[in-house]
Amino acid sequence: MTDTSSVQKAQPRAVALFISDLHLQASLPRTTQAFFDFLAEHAAFTQQLYLLGDIFEYWAGDDDLETPYNRTIADALRQLSERGVQLFWIAGNRDFLAGPAFAEAAGLTILGDPHVIHLAGRTIALAHGDAQCTDDTAYMAFRAQVRQPAWQQQFLAMPLAQRKAIIEGVRQNSKDANKEKSNEIMDVNADAIAALYDSTGTQVLIHGHTHRPALHAVPANGQTRLRYVLPDWEYDVEAARGGWISLTADGVLHRFDAAGVEIR
Repeated sequence: MTDTSSVQKAQPRAVALFISDLHLQASLPRTTQAFFDFLAEHAAFTQQLYLLGDIFEYWAGDDDLETPYNRTIADALRQLSERGVQLFWIAGNRDFLAGPAFAEAAGLTILGDPHVIHLAGRTIALAHGDAQCTDDTAYMAFRAQVRQPAWQQQFLAMPLAQRKAIIEGVRQNSKDANKEKSNEIMDVNADAIAALYDSTGTQVLIHGHTHRPALHAVPANGQTRLRYVLPDWEYDVEAARGGWISLTADGVLHRFDAAGVEIR
């Protein structure tokens, strides 16, 4: 990670940071440590932190807070909140079962998807990004099913061990199915993205999910729509992946890579 003082000298103070797709799990200790370092060296010096989905590899229900690893993550977020940083959460496709008990334990506020913020003179739409992958019809059908309150109530009524076994099976099936899908199918759909801009009345969007970090600029109606795609995190490999987006007090968005170096 980078020296925070040098980052602060190089640009105005960050008022908000955005991360997604960390896929935190006990089997990835270096990724977990990178997250703790990020909280201590960067998030602790901002006003707001937005966690835009798939922060955990999976979340089986709020009773899984009793798992020591999950409790450690929740405690780290709670400590950040108690330092005065506002924490906001948008569910991903892996951790959409995070509920009020988790929010209370972590000291954060759960937002809907999409959500619009007005900060530092900017109006920005936030989303996880999976709802815009409409070309993947099989996933969209699955998503529609598991986001139903009745389905979630029935699932959460099962014993935790049974839920975890089901989730593991779903994860494996998803990996197998994705091998047969094209990259285009698993990316966001242009019409769905355009509809999100229209419905939110924004020209700037930040999302994750696709694991394809980029800044896209698309002309539309005489304006330029900007789409910032967050990276996924994995520091337990030789070529580490990760990074975040920062909104500074002057209203500028900055992209940072896994080493904390700004992407120009």
